[in-house]
Amino acid sequence: MIPSNTSASTGLGDSMTGTAPVAAGRTDRVELANRVVNELGSELTPGAVSVEPGVVAGHAADQAPFGAVGAAVALVRARTVQDVQATLRFASRLGVPVVPQGTRTGISGGANAVDGCILLSVERMDSILEINTGEQTVTVEPGVINQTLKEALVPHGLAYPPDPGSVAICSIGGNVATNAGGLCCVKYGVTRDYVRELKVVLADGTLTRLGHRTAKGVAGLDLAGLFVGSEGTLGVVVEVTLRLVPLLPPPLTAVAAFATERAAASAVAAFMATGARPSMLESLDRHAIALLNEFGDFGLDAEAGALLMMQSNGDGHREAAEQEVAAFAATAEHHGALDVAFSTDPEDSDALVATRRMAQPAFERHAQAHGGGQLLDDVCLPRMALPEFYDRLETIRARTGLMIAVVAHAGDGNVHPSVFFDAQDPESTRQAHEAFEEIMDIGLQLGGTITGEHGVGSLKRAWLPRELDEGSRRLHRSIKDAVDPRGILNPGKQLAEL
Repeated sequence: MIPSNTSASTGLGDSMTGTAPVAAGRTDRVELANRVVNELGSELTPGAVSVEPGVVAGHAADQAPFGAVGAAVALVRARTVQDVQATLRFASRLGVPVVPQGTRTGISGGANAVDGCILLSVERMDSILEINTGEQTVTVEPGVINQTLKEALVPHGLAYPPDPGSVAICSIGGNVATNAGGLCCVKYGVTRDYVRELKVVLADGTLTRLGHRTAKGVAGLDLAGLFVGSEGTLGVVVEVTLRLVPLLPPPLTAVAAFATERAAASAVAAFMATGARPSMLESLDRHAIALLNEFGDFGLDAEAGALLMMQSNGDGHREAAEQEVAAFAATAEHHGALDVAFSTDPEDSDALVATRRMAQPAFERHAQAHGGGQLLDDVCLPRMALPEFYDRLETIRARTGLMIAVVAHAGDGNVHPSVFFDAQDPESTRQAHEAFEEIMDIGLQLGGTITGEHGVGSLKRAWLPRELDEGSRRLHRSIKDAVDPRGILNPGKQLAEL
């Protein structure tokens, strides 16, 4: 079964990396709430703190299904760096757990409350501070929405490529916390590839600058890279400087239909092995196709066992894009594609991407109508292992009878199987949880990782020690203890079982 979240102590937080509790005894919740309002509140922007139960509970969880959610004591909605510093100084002094949050669009439980914690939201820190066209960088506060940033850059002829499926609602701070990827990272990379500099508030309230604004810089260790993907366990990001690229050229589009998932996966592995650099290469299996067709009029081939959606922008050169699309078509046909369709119409390209982004809403509607259960996995594999992965997934389906629909950033080997089940049926729930974990185990057996972009959070914390060897686990523990000696930052999450 997926492990439930271990709650932090009420008031005085325990270190969740295996060390002893930071202090004896517990602070009474009512007393702590009063101190938050009277002591901490006096240092914060007016209206930043709330202990009203309904408000606090309304911010207590992200989008992870079935994740344990503790009872937070207070919510701080920071507007300034000083608000974040004051909150962490207060929490550090008392040993109170702090759960950093952005827009809470994550699906791994990383922003879920633990008992006795202060929720520290940076969602209201949402200013674009500087667009530097000369250096091709942008500096933002963590609450800026990814899509909002993209739109602000267009008039300057610049682009920020990482584009998670939740691009319209997820924040840059959350993207940094999970090292988010998305549809075009097959060519343009993930969040870490664009972070130049971070300003971070450490557990004791210290504000520090990590990284460099310059294109190159090797003075000291790559601490900015360390904090990207740390899911709020090492510090709270309050400012991000990102490198940008020239506005992305419009792509050409191709869609290939296959009889089976294996055939489509084999085509992906072969195409990428040629050194191809498509700007997008996504896949849908037969179940995903069916659920999308139920959800809307997308015109997907209902007879196909799998679809590949490919785009190429040729780095702005139309001839290069045409050649890459032609190479994709040839590879797809060699691996048994039933049909390959092309389009040079930008509206078709936009519609294709929009269709792919609607997969999760389609899945959610199906789950709500069929028992309410959905577990969305996130395994990343070597591309050559994709065919075997789909073979093994089919055995899970056959054994359990569960519907498991898969969408994938296929060009990266990053697959997202969704396990559907009846949440009111204990046996269906048990089988779904076992299938979810078996998928992760298959991923590790095939040389992959338990999470490509969604993060560990509380959902996969028991699996992180299985992926990391002892040397790596020791480094993780040592780093956590060094930067957060009292263990107050997001306890019970990513690093809890190392």
